[in-house]
Amino acid sequence: MWYDLFLFALLAALFAYIFFAVRITNLHKVYFVFHFFMMLWPLCQFATHVVQDPDIQFLCVSLSFVAFLMLASGWLLFTLFLTEDKQALNPRFVSLLFVPALIVSIGVIANPFRLFASPATDNYVDRAYGPLFWLTAAVLAGYFAASLAVLFRAGRSFTASPSLKKQIRIILWGICVLFVFVAADILLNVVLRERLPIIPGLTSLGIFSADLFFVFVITRYKVFDLVSIAHEDIMNTIPHGILVLDENDSVVETNRALRKFANVAVGELFNPDEFLASARSTGGSRQFLERYKSKGSDSFGIELSSEHDNGLYFILQSSPILDTDRAPIGRILTFQDVSQERRLVRELNRQNDLLQERNRSLDRTRLELSQANLRLKEMALTDSLTHCYNRHYLMQRLFREMPANLEQRVPFSFILFDIDFFKTINDRYGHVAGDEVLYRTAQIVKPCIRSTDILARYGGEEFIMYLPCTDRDTALQIAERVRSSVEANRVPLEQSPHPVNVTVSLGVLAVEHLGQDPRPLSLEEYVPFLFSEVDKPLYRAKRNGRNRVEFADLREVPSLRHGQSV
Repeated sequence: MWYDLFLFALLAALFAYIFFAVRITNLHKVYFVFHFFMMLWPLCQFATHVVQDPDIQFLCVSLSFVAFLMLASGWLLFTLFLTEDKQALNPRFVSLLFVPALIVSIGVIANPFRLFASPATDNYVDRAYGPLFWLTAAVLAGYFAASLAVLFRAGRSFTASPSLKKQIRIILWGICVLFVFVAADILLNVVLRERLPIIPGLTSLGIFSADLFFVFVITRYKVFDLVSIAHEDIMNTIPHGILVLDENDSVVETNRALRKFANVAVGELFNPDEFLASARSTGGSRQFLERYKSKGSDSFGIELSSEHDNGLYFILQSSPILDTDRAPIGRILTFQDVSQERRLVRELNRQNDLLQERNRSLDRTRLELSQANLRLKEMALTDSLTHCYNRHYLMQRLFREMPANLEQRVPFSFILFDIDFFKTINDRYGHVAGDEVLYRTAQIVKPCIRSTDILARYGGEEFIMYLPCTDRDTALQIAERVRSSVEANRVPLEQSPHPVNVTVSLGVLAVEHLGQDPRPLSLEEYVPFLFSEVDKPLYRAKRNGRNRVEFADLREVPSLRHGQSV
């Protein structure tokens, strides 16, 4: 039993050596767990001989076999790390790797119907093994066979470096040594135990010998080299996908983030034509391929979107790897995920579109309000029957313009006209016909005046025209044009079988010369004064036979009181 304790102490010493000799990384932690299970076998074997309680003895025996199962599965995992088999080192495969060991371990600890082991006498120092033991041995053999297969495949790989092949050969010797010792232990101490004396510590010695091979590889070939591990950790923590290619487009190295963008493995050939064909380009894929195949020394990129992963947008950047003579010896392809940025841009564009649509809606609303205000203003300033300006608008216009006109001595004129015999039309045809005559007369007059002139309904059948910047002669010409146009007009009425002809009488007042009245008028007095003066020639025209133009006989016009303004 002391053999197992001694070998446990040696394994503990190796554990301490590795622990203190190198810095701790995630890969070190995997090795320490692996080494811990190596230490449990000799310790539990020793404890089985020390304790006297059969139950505790069986617990030690079962724990030693559980530790060996964990050791075998951990050994397979460790060989995968050593050979850098990245395809196998995914979370799902690693979890499945331990399933057989865990299932058998549960059976070993439970020992149903003593199918695993039973005491040969009254304790488990001398014990007989059952079918579950041989199942355990088969599972262990399977793990070791899988480890050998991984090592053989890595050793025969064309991409494996000479240093890695040397490490694999040494580890293969370690596994073979362990297998020989374990097989010898089973053969001599289990199969032939009735014929030969027990040889203790064979499996413990095999574990220790195999571990020496591992320690030699770790220390001699720097399996846990911190720079390499840090390099791999940095590569795998970078959020961008990284693909390192040699000059023949063979994949030399990848990182974990690359899986989102491309399904390639180390040693495969990367085909840029097939990759670009499987993705949608925003433009310039042909130029990208031309620059890629020219193997120049510049960097370039292209934006792509994946057809298989909805919403994945990324930028593919190609950068050359140059030697000391600046000659290209390979390429680094980086894949930068810009899906979030594109989603934000699309959302921003959508919000901009909504904002523009709201702005257009506001513009339409403002236009409608403006048009409505214009209509309201027009309704407030125009006569609803004749669509001419009303008297209120004319007064506003005169109050605003007249002080400046009088101060600057700008001539202006008024024409007041009245429809002749309008009462007769109302009495004969009705007020509806009279309204039609008023409307038709106003529409005939509008083309006769200028765009700067104002035509307003004065009251009843009377209309007044304000003619800014107009002297007497021009006012008389406009008045005569209005008179003749109305006389020539024929107004169709529903109440009459024949069109009705009307005439107008007109009075004209021209303000050209200001008088020297010692008592000038205020603005509120001045406008009514002018209206009364233009009314006089209108009544003179009616007295003189109607359908004629009369001019106001006003030789001097009073001045406006100084300082008057609207």
